[in-house]
Amino acid sequence: MEKIKIPTATAKRLPLYYRYLIILNEAGKEKVSSTELSEAVQVDSASIRRDFSYFGALGKRGYGYDVKSLLSFFKKILNQDTLTNVALVGVGNLGHALLNYNFKRSNNIRISCAFDINPKITGKILSGVPVYEMSELQKQLSDQQITIAILTVPSDSAQKTADDMVEAGIKGIMNFTPIRLSAPTGVRIQNVDLATELQTLIYFLDSDKDKNR
Repeated sequence: MEKIKIPTATAKRLPLYYRYLIILNEAGKEKVSSTELSEAVQVDSASIRRDFSYFGALGKRGYGYDVKSLLSFFKKILNQDTLTNVALVGVGNLGHALLNYNFKRSNNIRISCAFDINPKITGKILSGVPVYEMSELQKQLSDQQITIAILTVPSDSAQKTADDMVEAGIKGIMNFTPIRLSAPTGVRIQNVDLATELQTLIYFLDSDKDKNR
């Protein structure tokens, strides 16, 4: 399928739409309106129609969207038929939680290997995932042809670890460390800062309180 250039905000919403369409399809629903989607995924209907417009005519005015057709379309767009193996680098508290979760709600993503310096867990299998020593990082990533990794190591080793991963062929890093990593052109980094997200949430909650006073 031809690649369509879409805004980052739209790309982030596509998995939300896809997951809800799965629920609708399993419930036997045949069509859905942008208003119904809006209420379910908490995205305003105008944004949904704009998101869908990037892909051409996906629905009909006055009818809405055919659930099966839309589900099939987004399945192709999101490569749901292709299994993507992901590496987890750093198996501390957050790493353990991610291993236990291991994208159970997704049928096309899985953590297939993990890396850590703790001798108590390396060489073992945790939640069905083998945990390797950090010294094996580059070899395993290269041998397993893994191009995406989740980084949850301590801040002081984040950049060096990222450099090693990139050298082994990693093209995408989900960065859970507070460090803003530098990487060569062609390597995409997605920063996940839980503290910032919580602070943003607190700000909006406080703003809502002020409005209601």
